[in-house]
Amino acid sequence: MPIFLARLLVRFRLLGTWWTPVLVFSLVFLTSWPLMALAEPSGSSIVEPANYWWYFVVTAATVGYGDLYPESAFGHVVGAYVIIGGIATLTTVFTRLSATLERAKGRRMQGSLTVDVSGHTVLLGYTPGRTEQMVEELAADGSAGIVLCAGNDVPAHPMPDRDIAFVRGDPTDDGVLRRAGVHRAHSVLVDARDDNEALAIAITAAHVAEGAHLVVALRDLGRIRQMRYVDARVRCVQWHSPHMITEELRDPGITEVYTQLMTHGGADTYSLRLPESLGTVQVERCQVTLGRRYGATLLAARDGDTLLVNPGWRTLLPAGAVLYYVASRRLTPAEVAGALREAG
Repeated sequence: MPIFLARLLVRFRLLGTWWTPVLVFSLVFLTSWPLMALAEPSGSSIVEPANYWWYFVVTAATVGYGDLYPESAFGHVVGAYVIIGGIATLTTVFTRLSATLERAKGRRMQGSLTVDVSGHTVLLGYTPGRTEQMVEELAADGSAGIVLCAGNDVPAHPMPDRDIAFVRGDPTDDGVLRRAGVHRAHSVLVDARDDNEALAIAITAAHVAEGAHLVVALRDLGRIRQMRYVDARVRCVQWHSPHMITEELRDPGITEVYTQLMTHGGADTYSLRLPESLGTVQVERCQVTLGRRYGATLLAARDGDTLLVNPGWRTLLPAGAVLYYVASRRLTPAEVAGALREAG
């Protein structure tokens, strides 16, 4: 019987599939029931339809409650046959399950999976050490999900211990980017080996992405104009500033704010020491007065060796504290002192 079943499974190409345990279980059930009916004395309750399925399941699972059992010697032989059939069925189930899990793990490691997520961040390109740093910063901020898409030169998942998906393939291939879910992503980073490759990848990514925030890391920011030809929405960030890149991925447009603050002629950042004659001043008084009078925004304050970034409005600043603010021009100590006295 086992040989016949094996040949049958091979003939119909069912061996090694989920049909194997189903067919084994069904065959043992259909053959053991009439055999048990022949073995047991007339009127035996074990062969009744309402009872035998329960006996079969319990015995095949090797649980053996003992509420139903054969009484004849041949019935015991049939019971042993059911036990062996149950063990064979469970073995095939666990073997198939193990193979399925191993195959899924292999596909994850080899990057052959197609991710089924949305609102995630896709990193196109892998650089040892650098990519791990950016992944760590994104994960620490609670990003919705991260997918790493690397070229064929990366043979296996470089960060298998992290909860990120890995897609392997040519990042200039439309199909590879779709497997990484670029068309459903929130943010996409092109972090290539050089600016020429970055441009090639950005062209495909801009075509696939549907409203995603596209960020390109460039070594030469003079090539921004070329990137603008690809897509006006592309944000270019200096390659040597991975922290700035992760901030741009999390908060689209933040690098433009930083650039504006560091560019002469815009809303620049300045510092000013509060005149000693003012005494203690509350942060709220500085924020409201300087904002209304000069359109300035207080960013931070230094009290001795302590730097207070975005200080609370009820914070008291001692005489001589240093203010760091954003304004269209530098304010003089006399202007600040006069404005604060008038508002006092």
